[in-house]
Amino acid sequence: MKLDIPTKGDNEKIAKDIISKIRDFINHKNLEPGDKLPSERSLSEKFGVSRGNVREAIQKLELYGLLKSIPQSGTFVANIGIIALNGMIEDILRLEKPDFKSLVETRILLELKTVRLAAKRRTPEDLIQMREALDAYTKKVLNGENAVQEDLLFHLAIAKACGNSTMNTFMLTITPEIITNFEKHHVCDINVRVIGIKEHEAIFEAIKNQDPEIAKQKMKDHFRELYKYCYNI
Repeated sequence: MKLDIPTKGDNEKIAKDIISKIRDFINHKNLEPGDKLPSERSLSEKFGVSRGNVREAIQKLELYGLLKSIPQSGTFVANIGIIALNGMIEDILRLEKPDFKSLVETRILLELKTVRLAAKRRTPEDLIQMREALDAYTKKVLNGENAVQEDLLFHLAIAKACGNSTMNTFMLTITPEIITNFEKHHVCDINVRVIGIKEHEAIFEAIKNQDPEIAKQKMKDHFRELYKYCYNI
């Protein structure tokens, strides 16, 4: 399984521009909560961008609860006042790109929660997915290959197993940025990756045994060196 990393560059600027245009469209058409937006295809033609760019902007607004997509029906303005919606969109557009330290702190705090929930809620299918990701990570590390993506796929499998869609979405949102920064800062050298095999195995066993406290402690142990590295950059 391969984790696709979104292309950087102008993507963030395009997404913000589309969000601004969606806001302006809502205001110009005097849309109210529950009103339907045009299709992704129509918006992409109207804004002169790809449907993928429109979808990314809509998903971001959904994440903040400003739009709601219903399968087979379309995308609707959420049940929030238009004044509040405009204010929240302005806040979204002003958000700065998080630095590496902030991403690491967010990931650590989030995963200490997801691993406890995963230990309580994991299914046999979740364990299979974690095992496959862990085996792929181990194989690459022992072959001396870069295993950053396999590492994060293992952690994404844990997030999925936690059974909380919001936490899972947050992990999927910050993962591409973490991959980019890991490779940029060369966090995972060979020694760290080899140690990571044992740490991943310990986390997996705790989840398999449905022991949330041990799972949380093993995850804290796993992140100890990364947390130190983050503060020494």
